[in-house]
Amino acid sequence: MNARRQISLPEELCASAERQFAARFEGIEAFLEFVLQELVRRDAWALDEAEQKVLEKRLRDLGYL
Repeated sequence: MNARRQISLPEELCASAERQFAARFEGIEAFLEFVLQELVRRDAWALDEAEQKVLEKRLRDLGYL
């Protein structure tokens, strides 16, 4: 993850996030990177769970479960 992108966000939103999370993160970029990584990870986990259910149903339909 070496390449970076620039995004534009409302100043008020950034300032509020910086005030609330300044102690835990080294700037708004670090905070947003953390939040986006968590969202992507959770979505991947949810997809894995959905795939698991599909596989279980197929195995049940085939009589293996």
